[in-house]
Amino acid sequence: MWMLVSATLCAAPAGANLVETVTAVDPAWILKAIARPVPASTPFVEVRGSKLLKTPLRLSGQYLRPDADTLVREVRAPYAETTTLRAGEATIARAGQAPRKFALSRVPELAGFQSNFAALLDGDRARLEQHYTLAAQGTRQRWNLTMAPRDAALAKRVQSIALYGRGSELRCIETRMVGSAPPQRTLLAGAAMDAANVADAAALEGICHGDATR
Repeated sequence: MWMLVSATLCAAPAGANLVETVTAVDPAWILKAIARPVPASTPFVEVRGSKLLKTPLRLSGQYLRPDADTLVREVRAPYAETTTLRAGEATIARAGQAPRKFALSRVPELAGFQSNFAALLDGDRARLEQHYTLAAQGTRQRWNLTMAPRDAALAKRVQSIALYGRGSELRCIETRMVGSAPPQRTLLAGAAMDAANVADAAALEGICHGDATR
């Protein structure tokens, strides 16, 4: 699951009140805080671990949401690839190759990702709670929101999806699969910039969880 810096999806909007507070959070506050109108974009760094890889696979690029019905993922390193999700179809483009298109119904994970990411950025709690049980922890200064799948089929593959943030900035999405596979982390916005030159797995985890910054 994949779960973008001029008009940032996840950065605090201009004029936002950034005064630190110890007020406890709930899912409604978090979703309202991170909601972003379109068009929007944010940089990302994605780290995928696997028992088959000696070192985690690291991808970087940006997410774009040009309109409410479109999500674009631009990978810029270690290769260039653009994936566009729109109107029930995925289009994957690489330089020098003809674009590949296929129906999202063939890859339910992508369809689910588009829908869930859009619900997050729309602040749509009702839509998320159709598919996940939500639990919030922390304060408005530093919080996390855990999403546990309600669907039995999805719960056999995905243990949880945890969002980590500060104030109105969503900084990291951590997906834990069922089993012993390492979690997949997607660092966003300021966390992606903090992670730009970081390779150590523990340091990246700290940035994701808000334990460290650079």
